[in-house]
Amino acid sequence: MPASELSKKNIWSNQTIFILAAVGSAVGLGNIWKFPYITGENGGGAFVLVYLACVLLIGLPVLMAEISLGRRGGASPPEAMKNLALENKTSKLWWLLGLNGILAGILILSFYTVIAGWAVSYFYDSFIGEFKNISTTQATEHFSSLVSNPMQLLFWHTVIMLVTIIVVSKGLKSGIEKVITYMMPALLVLLLILFGYAMSITGFGQSLSFLFAPDFSKLTGQSVLIAMGHAFFTLSIGLGTMMVYGSYLSKKHSIVKASIWISFADTLVALVAGVIVFSIVFSNGLEPSSGPGLLFKTLPVAFGQMTGGWFFGTLFFGLVVIAAFSSAISLIEPAISWFIDRWQMSRKKASWALGVLIWLTGIGTVLSFNQWDEVYFLDGKTFFETLDFITTNIMLPLGALFIAIFFGWILTKQQITEELNLPDKMLKIFISTVKFIAPTAVLIVFVANLI
Repeated sequence: MPASELSKKNIWSNQTIFILAAVGSAVGLGNIWKFPYITGENGGGAFVLVYLACVLLIGLPVLMAEISLGRRGGASPPEAMKNLALENKTSKLWWLLGLNGILAGILILSFYTVIAGWAVSYFYDSFIGEFKNISTTQATEHFSSLVSNPMQLLFWHTVIMLVTIIVVSKGLKSGIEKVITYMMPALLVLLLILFGYAMSITGFGQSLSFLFAPDFSKLTGQSVLIAMGHAFFTLSIGLGTMMVYGSYLSKKHSIVKASIWISFADTLVALVAGVIVFSIVFSNGLEPSSGPGLLFKTLPVAFGQMTGGWFFGTLFFGLVVIAAFSSAISLIEPAISWFIDRWQMSRKKASWALGVLIWLTGIGTVLSFNQWDEVYFLDGKTFFETLDFITTNIMLPLGALFIAIFFGWILTKQQITEELNLPDKMLKIFISTVKFIAPTAVLIVFVANLI
């Protein structure tokens, strides 16, 4: 299948850059904000073990499948699926799988930039010393003051969106590659510094015990479902991101090696972030199961009271900003590639058109926390909660499910071999996993989330 003009012009400079970009997409607020708090809510070590098993058995195989579909289809997600459907003489409606990913990415980015804006605001507040000696009550009031102010939220939402548009409008090599080359090493350095700090404080041992000493009595059926859902959510599966990044990947590079590195790095960042967060929480006698407020209400109290808290607090929120921004870039890229492919738009026009559309949609999320906090759209949910539910519980699982079905049941063994180049025994195990285990697991999560 000949690649489209898009992928002929856009090829990653090397496999390392591709891995860094894919890791940047995968590593986001899900790793540093969501993973620690859902681990805290679900008992720690036992949850982590289930999560790791889900990444290995579900996340990694579907990730490899999505990248393979992107590279073989050689275009934006809808066009890639159309190409593959023609190649395999199956229904042209498979292009809707690519469209599902693009729409999910657009909707997620519309509220992701608002949440990322909180991180930028907290980075700034930490830098100017706002959290020094802050109490639990003051931290809660500080967060409430931020989210109840629509103009402040709109300002930070606009900042994140503008920077994202400027980067992606410059193209693959001059924009995305250049930024990722600096951002991902910076993220690693910040992570290592903060991990070193975590090792030096009293809660480090308790943090390791909490995360890595499993207590299966604390594990529930709901915990297993959350772990399964987070496994493919954290790897950016079903969003079209890995498909479009795969379309930029040269045939000479190994999808298998790249996917293993991406999964390993993403999981490692989540675990290290968990160790850092819980070391700080336990050192300050705070509650590990404090839910979504862990990052924005609990940690500022810890940073405000500890020695060197200003420095390490600012570094920590800087880490969150970098992780959030690297994911924001990847969420908009599938849609941009489709606009270029489908309507022959220039990258700059596509970036700004989509950016403005996403920014306008994001205003609904901004208002969900203040002016529209009692305006409900779906089953008693605010605008933000409705978008979050539809994308996380419906669009992403459906995307992952149909990626596995198309890859496992429609592609031929020869086509899969050409993309993955696995030994015959490994290939049989892999195909069986994608055919049976991954779709079943994703379907269970999908149905359970709807119920």
